[in-house]
Amino acid sequence: MNMNQDLTINIRGRLLDFRRPWIMGILNVTSDSFYAGCRAEDECAVADRIRSIRDEGGDCIDIGACSTRPGSEPVDEATELNRLLGAIAIVRREWPEAVVSIDTYRAYVARRCVEAGADMINDISGGILDPDMADTVAELRVPYILTHMRGTPATMQSLTEYADVTADVITELSYRIREFRERGVCDIIVDPGFGFAKDVEQNYRLMSSLDEICRIGLPVLIGVSRKSMIWRPLGITPADSLPGSIALNTFALLHGVSIIRVHDVAAAVQARDVILNLNAARPHSEANN
Repeated sequence: MNMNQDLTINIRGRLLDFRRPWIMGILNVTSDSFYAGCRAEDECAVADRIRSIRDEGGDCIDIGACSTRPGSEPVDEATELNRLLGAIAIVRREWPEAVVSIDTYRAYVARRCVEAGADMINDISGGILDPDMADTVAELRVPYILTHMRGTPATMQSLTEYADVTADVITELSYRIREFRERGVCDIIVDPGFGFAKDVEQNYRLMSSLDEICRIGLPVLIGVSRKSMIWRPLGITPADSLPGSIALNTFALLHGVSIIRVHDVAAAVQARDVILNLNAARPHSEANN
């Protein structure tokens, strides 16, 4: 495992590193997430999900209130914001020290959520869907998860033409990174965007090239948990795809990613910790290769 020793982010004055890769637990405060196991539609359900992520060993929590699955239609800004503000308040009550990420592509929503206690922004559009996002993140001085995507959630699966998916994704990510750097954003985490403007074969090609993505030199996050790239080729359902999710997350950890975003926190923590134990048991010269 690449131990990510030199990769850090600043969260409200705390310099955090990824020598132990982070497990990010998903909390969707929606009624239409593709996987029912991470939905929480009322206050009790939200609190239960937060406690579950905490007690299972999650390192941070990612809260979403607007579905971005392929072909989805977004909720309005006010609905998204109200759902998120309510969830943030519950997190701060149940888990005050949690690192909280907000899954939104709207700059105004991002601003209000950070003001309410969120720590970083997870934007599936990489700033494409809201031109104010880069300036907003720079002003807020929070870490930003920059995801590769084309189009919108409703159109992205029609935009899958690549000369070379890995090379093209790296090029497009690099352009967006430069744009955010020029606006003054300091802490950027890269997400290659599995399932966003990629078909199943392209997702696997990209996964097999994670070493190249990690050479960008920034922390890398992947989110493949229970996605269709796992269950569609196997002819199963999202509910049956935990083993496949663990397989891909383990592969990603072995190839240097810093954060894995998951529905099943305990399983991911166990996989991560077993790999860390294996790495610790190797001769020092090998472990540093």
